[in-house]
Amino acid sequence: MHRILEKYQLTLADVDRIVEMAWEDRTPFEAITAQFKLREAEVIELMKLEMHPRNWQKWRARVQGRATKHRNLRSDDVLRFKCSRQKHITQNRISKR
Repeated sequence: MHRILEKYQLTLADVDRIVEMAWEDRTPFEAITAQFKLREAEVIELMKLEMHPRNWQKWRARVQGRATKHRNLRSDDVLRFKCSRQKHITQNRISKR
């Protein structure tokens, strides 16, 4: 088992949700940090482990410098914490799947 999974005691469902959130263009890394406590570098490492190398390279190229993936780079007009299509989250966990 990978050290990130052990450190944060992540389930397979948690890993799936983190990967899903990381793929969403409008979900910032800060949202993943708030929900799962993983830093951006840990999310990147987890994505690298979970994806095929070519897909990881495409994802990495897409998110580098993307304003919507970093709250500090976002416009002040964007007030929502998550993508409008993302399911409702309570208690820092997904309420329903």
